Amino acid sequence: MGRLSVGILGMMELFVSSMVHLFYGFYIFSTAVAWDLSQGLTTCLRLSNSNDREGNGKAMVLDGSVPPIVLVHGIFGFGKGRLGGLSYFAGAEKKDDYVLVPDLGSLTSIYDRARELFYYLKGGRVDYGEEHSRACGHSRFGKVYDEGHYPIWDEHHPIHFVGHSAGAQVIRVLQQMLADKAFEGYENTSEDWVLSVTSLSGALNGTTRAYLDGIQPEDGRTMKSISLLQLCRIGVIVYDWLNISWLKNYYNFGFDHFDMEWRKAGVSGLADLLLGNTGPFASGDWILPDLTIQGSLKLNSNLQTFPNTFYFSYATKRTRKFFGVTLPSSLLGIHPLLFIRVLQMTQWRHPSDVPLPYKGYRDEDWEDNDGALNTLSMTHPRIPVEHPSHFVVDDSECHPLQPGIWYYKIVEADHIFFIVNRDRAGVQFDLLYDSIFQRCRKHVFRTTSPPTVPNQSIS
Repeated sequence: MGRLSVGILGMMELFVSSMVHLFYGFYIFSTAVAWDLSQGLTTCLRLSNSNDREGNGKAMVLDGSVPPIVLVHGIFGFGKGRLGGLSYFAGAEKKDDYVLVPDLGSLTSIYDRARELFYYLKGGRVDYGEEHSRACGHSRFGKVYDEGHYPIWDEHHPIHFVGHSAGAQVIRVLQQMLADKAFEGYENTSEDWVLSVTSLSGALNGTTRAYLDGIQPEDGRTMKSISLLQLCRIGVIVYDWLNISWLKNYYNFGFDHFDMEWRKAGVSGLADLLLGNTGPFASGDWILPDLTIQGSLKLNSNLQTFPNTFYFSYATKRTRKFFGVTLPSSLLGIHPLLFIRVLQMTQWRHPSDVPLPYKGYRDEDWEDNDGALNTLSMTHPRIPVEHPSHFVVDDSECHPLQPGIWYYKIVEADHIFFIVNRDRAGVQFDLLYDSIFQRCRKHVFRTTSPPTVPNQSIS
């Protein structure tokens, strides 16, 4: 009877979680469509009432005089050009004249996204690497960028990177690839191509939510047969197999290099994908295994904090202690998409019959969270080796910033507080992104004086 009750409760929770995520996805999609229709109508009316049909907007010129700031989205995210005019970073990119917002695979692995980011910036055809592609069962080459968005990128023309959620790990993996000279045909790359890394709710050490959503804690890779991630897997496979061009142009999960569409895979290929015999979910070359504690430990084992790069992290939390018990800190302040997960993550306990993911693991250390990631995971790289760090109470403590150290702050917010919907964060939105951009422009530089940004005064 007890097992039956637990099973029924589990199915009810799965149904509620599925519906909440589905409705939120439809909300985002419909908002993007409505915005596009509105903008299209506005543009038509403006053109019909004006003889001046030339755009007055000034094109962004990235000539290296000012290091660009690259905003890297997280899981289920999107860059400029996807979902119409909707902005993943809620318009924060408009706060500076030299900002790029790449569109990377929203569910592809950290490794694949790092490769995509490199070619987005330098230009050329995305090369996932022969060995990796063979092991994971996908094409070696992907999208072609006829012109890179910052082709002069090198150690003399470095970049500021800002990553939200999984985007932070993408940046770290990319920097390590640059240090390891891992891009064929580019023998002169180095870690100094990255001037600074800012992690915003960054998945630096994994998350216990991956297990709640369906990843098996035994190996951090395989999925439970009935779970939210299984439903997600089926939906993504069908979406990619159908390959409806206008939908794929509007939003893409990023698995084109797996050749999952019906013209190439056929009906038998769809069956193999659904049965888990082929594709990214079979090989493990997708993002969720990278977000488990085991997956992050494996990634972090090969990632360094470099002495000439500046690091800053914002860790978010929506929990607090009540009589010694960790609970959600607010009822109305947490997004409905995340409230149940905030509560569940505070109660997560690693199975007693499963080996601990790392030496020294304690459940209580992972209780504080923002509904998607554990606060402990977001401050700085901790496993398997803790990297140099400094907890920041007041910004004056980190001026001047020292490279090679992870400065971090803890902010009261849920995981999506500073993205997509600017109105939710209100004034805090401006305070946070202003501090990020001002740090990049005024306090992070390797020369004796900061670069002069046109039309801005440096003080």
